[in-house]
Amino acid sequence: MSGYVENKSDLTERLNPAEGQVHGIVRMVEDDVYCIDILTQISAATKAPENVALPLPNDHLSHCVAEASAEGGAVAEKKLHEESAAIARLVRS
Repeated sequence: MSGYVENKSDLTERLNPAEGQVHGIVRMVEDDVYCIDILTQISAATKAPENVALPLPNDHLSHCVAEASAEGGAVAEKKLHEESAAIARLVRS
């Protein structure tokens, strides 16, 4: 079970508007809309995924990594490495 399972409906509610925004951006490009207007919409569309992504590392730490730490050994090391790599990818994006 994932650490975010208790917040799943909240997370999907936050992501649903982004889906519509991305489709809107595609239409804007197809309709040759002004570049700055497209960039503004892209900025808005990235906020929802960011708002979902930011709490996920904590959920992973408090659930998946904590469980693996209790088990110890290679499993714990693997989960910690996954967490570190995921945070690095998130920061770079």
